[in-house]
Amino acid sequence: MRTLHGVLLSVCSLFPLFAAAQDLPGVQLETVSSEDIVQEVTLNGTVNALRVSGMSAAVAGLLDEVRVETGDRVSRGDVLVALDDEMVTWELAAARAEAEEARSRLEEARRRLREARSVGAGRNIAATEVSARESAVAANEATLARLEAARQQVEVMAGRHRVTAPFDGVVSERFRDLGEWVTPGDQLLTLVDTENLRLDFQVPQAFFKRIDDNSRLLVQNDEELSQATIDVLVPINDPQSRTFLLRAIKPDTLKLLPGMAVQAVLRVTTGERGLTVSRDAINRYPEGRTTVWIAEPADEETWTVKEKRVRLGTGFEGRVEIISGLETGQRVVVRGNESLSEGISVRIAERESR
Repeated sequence: MRTLHGVLLSVCSLFPLFAAAQDLPGVQLETVSSEDIVQEVTLNGTVNALRVSGMSAAVAGLLDEVRVETGDRVSRGDVLVALDDEMVTWELAAARAEAEEARSRLEEARRRLREARSVGAGRNIAATEVSARESAVAANEATLARLEAARQQVEVMAGRHRVTAPFDGVVSERFRDLGEWVTPGDQLLTLVDTENLRLDFQVPQAFFKRIDDNSRLLVQNDEELSQATIDVLVPINDPQSRTFLLRAIKPDTLKLLPGMAVQAVLRVTTGERGLTVSRDAINRYPEGRTTVWIAEPADEETWTVKEKRVRLGTGFEGRVEIISGLETGQRVVVRGNESLSEGISVRIAERESR
């Protein structure tokens, strides 16, 4: 009975300590670590189509057909507009007839030459006659070649009375209408490729040599960031803004249209290492002071906190570089630091974040 009574007294004496520990403020800690320092810069850019074509006719003529309107989506090879081709159609028919006539004369000349060669030159027919028939074949072959070239030329001209789409896209503007006379070079409409888009950003010149395979470009996508592939850096500096062009490929997850504004974050490594903590560990005061709460173990269940002033460096990916004020391995409070005071005891409410 005495032994049982002693055990009960021990349990009862520990219960207030356990209850007191549970009443302490709960915090989450993080270990101060050393890592590669990354520099971030926010960029404002524009979505541009890789291909924008001002469509025009290759020949002069009267607009006979306009098959598209502004906003229409077309496929490569679709006829967009057509010019009146009545005259060139007749020219083509005449060129084909002349070529067919020349082909018939050539066939007849070849038949006569075969006939002359079959009877034998010098016996039943003069050698000069055979030679003359050979010359007639050569002349007719040349005539046919000339007329075939003329026919093909007229066919090309006839085809140029139709303006076709060079790629899949959307008609963004139309400038001419039925019945208007157009000449080569007159812009009839604008075709925009809305599938192959690029994101163009002007980047401060200081970043040009620091962008490498480890650099990341994160494009704002509603409340999230989507990684874009850096396509090309244009090594030409704008002397007024001191920037260069960075062109990136649009992520598939982004629904963007040509001309839209876009915002991104460029992250590049500095080549240096330093101490970092989570942004949540930083306390900022109106007078400009910045501090963190350092936690030191008091016993197995509780920790004691004290405030430490720190000097900050660059911030990146939710982290902040600590230039001075902390050492590697120290524990800082990243959750529950809103109502702490110097020297109070706290308990671990959650597992450490790092």
